[in-house]
Amino acid sequence: MKSYVLLGGAGIFAVHTARYLLEQDHVERVICVGRNPPNSSAFTLDVGKGDPRYRYEQIHIVFEQDRLFELMDEERPDVVINYAALAYATSWGKSFRYYETNVVAVAKICEALMQRDYLKRFLQIGTSELYGSNDEPVPESWPLDPTSPYAVSKLAADLHLETLWAVKQFPMNIIRPSNAYGPGQYLYRILPKAVLYGLTGHKFPLQGGGVVRKSFIHARDLARAIYLICENAPFGKTYNAGAKEPASMRHLVELVAEELGIPFEDFAEITPGRVGEDAQYWLDSSLIKEDLSWEPEIDLREGVRDMVEWGRTYLPEIQKAATEFTLRA
Repeated sequence: MKSYVLLGGAGIFAVHTARYLLEQDHVERVICVGRNPPNSSAFTLDVGKGDPRYRYEQIHIVFEQDRLFELMDEERPDVVINYAALAYATSWGKSFRYYETNVVAVAKICEALMQRDYLKRFLQIGTSELYGSNDEPVPESWPLDPTSPYAVSKLAADLHLETLWAVKQFPMNIIRPSNAYGPGQYLYRILPKAVLYGLTGHKFPLQGGGVVRKSFIHARDLARAIYLICENAPFGKTYNAGAKEPASMRHLVELVAEELGIPFEDFAEITPGRVGEDAQYWLDSSLIKEDLSWEPEIDLREGVRDMVEWGRTYLPEIQKAATEFTLRA
């Protein structure tokens, strides 16, 4: 039997991971820790509702680490999964916030965990942005080329963890997923925002014509990759987890328009692109397939259909939600 703590537990990818874990018979406890009060059903999907194995705690990992470790010592988790990060691409303003959360808080948490004998594994959720823009699928050994303060902060955390493993044998792994999406995702991300705009008859602002290409995986595929790493991966290893082929942002919006039955020309309008955005992210995920038999199972068309169904189900709720990112500590 295993127990898990998920930091950044209010985010939708942690929500999908919690759901996946609760489906496993040998998981006895899942505790999600987030900085905000619990969200509405549209963004929690009611995961864990009525399940005595599930618990949500509102704790800020930067400013309330005393409370965090009171919880840890009470629950004594076998596995800690760290989703918690400031993760918006426009990180040039107040970049120090990204370092506070993505580097300093992680270092403090890991140092404290090294003193706890109950921890069996720490899994850091990394990012494909460390590799920069590439014209071919890149493996974990590819030279790292972060191009934003956000990416630099995530690189620093990865290097810190690699050092902890090499010198202190801290039982860690890192996963660097491609761009993930799924029902419940915040509305400043491209797919949920496109779904909302399509369902409410608004023109979708397609930045730069949607020429940027990124690899997208469904949150459930990400959750399965995380579970397999937590169960079977050798300590100290880093794994990419991404789709076989990247897709343009325009293609994503075209799929949403098609699913909603709206001509693309009536749905999208071209707006200026984001300054400094990488042209393409593309991961070679052969290592996680070789070691853990993981590869994505949900294709993009099926995933977009899942997003549209979520939008229709929760439209009254998501219409009240913010569609722009707000930077908070």
